[in-house]
Amino acid sequence: MWKKIGLVVLIILISVGVWQRELISYGWMQGRGQLQILWNTRPVAEVLADPAYPDSVKHKIELILEIKRFAIDSLGLDKSGSYESFYDQQGKPILWVVTGAAPYQLVARLWHFPVIGTFSYKGFFEKDRADEQVKELKQEGLDTRIGEVSAWSTLGFLNDPILSSMLDRPVGSLAELIIHELTHGTLFVKNSLEYNENLADFVGEYGALRFLAYKYGLNAVPYQNYLATKAFYDRYDAHILRGTRTLDSLYRTFKPQLPLSVKDSLKWQTIRAIVVSADTLTDARQANRLRSVKKRRLDKLNLPNNAYFIGYLTYRKQQNRFRQEFESRFRGDFKRYLSYLKQTYPSL
Repeated sequence: MWKKIGLVVLIILISVGVWQRELISYGWMQGRGQLQILWNTRPVAEVLADPAYPDSVKHKIELILEIKRFAIDSLGLDKSGSYESFYDQQGKPILWVVTGAAPYQLVARLWHFPVIGTFSYKGFFEKDRADEQVKELKQEGLDTRIGEVSAWSTLGFLNDPILSSMLDRPVGSLAELIIHELTHGTLFVKNSLEYNENLADFVGEYGALRFLAYKYGLNAVPYQNYLATKAFYDRYDAHILRGTRTLDSLYRTFKPQLPLSVKDSLKWQTIRAIVVSADTLTDARQANRLRSVKKRRLDKLNLPNNAYFIGYLTYRKQQNRFRQEFESRFRGDFKRYLSYLKQTYPSL
């Protein structure tokens, strides 16, 4: 009897393994990559006591610890064991994210994962695997995008380390990044990626302004620089989101019988207009920043496709919703607002 039960269980496990072999292979790759990083981290206390590390590195690490304390004590984010260790990337990227989108709709390719739910992007610790995924998506006829990732959250399941690439950021950007990731560890709703990323962006930006005001003062250079940067990117975000609405309206006019050549012509003509009109965002103080943004994001010779615009919707579409709700309903009381969100939206 027990032999028969064991045989049945073995057959079931083999069947599941064959059926979900891609998911199992991907999970093994991601787990191995994450563990390799965690295995090679050093406790922050060791790094701070090591004379081999320059004072500039130690200062940024101490700053991250201060940002974390502020996020927990002043913003009310959950206590976390993250950012208590340090991983030296040796100047190399370690994670890539792939996005796919329908060619004539602003509809993302979705991936489904156990426990954490549905995502409109897929991360890879191995560049070859990421490139292979891009190739497969293109074979399906999808628009694709691949990009390096400077940070990620394991949603409180693991203690995320400080990555050496984080230390290159100015203080405002660094505070925004750390608070963004800690927000994921505080509140992450299954199958609601757009909500999660928009919320983390909102909290990251709000928290960064609060931290800079607390540490340096409202009139200090770090605060004013971050405020100017944020104002520029708010205009940039609005421009790109207007572009997504224009594209969506265009795609809705496409009939099934419309030739692909005509669809492509109208699509790329519209995207090119979005890129070119970005020139209107600049002013004297932000001219250099705009050139930097366009070089990284809106290259006129290598136009972004639907996967780029999908990424923007994932992170920025709901910013006004959170801002208006926070200001009108909660009168700027962030801890009360966060408590409301945690009670209203069940987290992992």
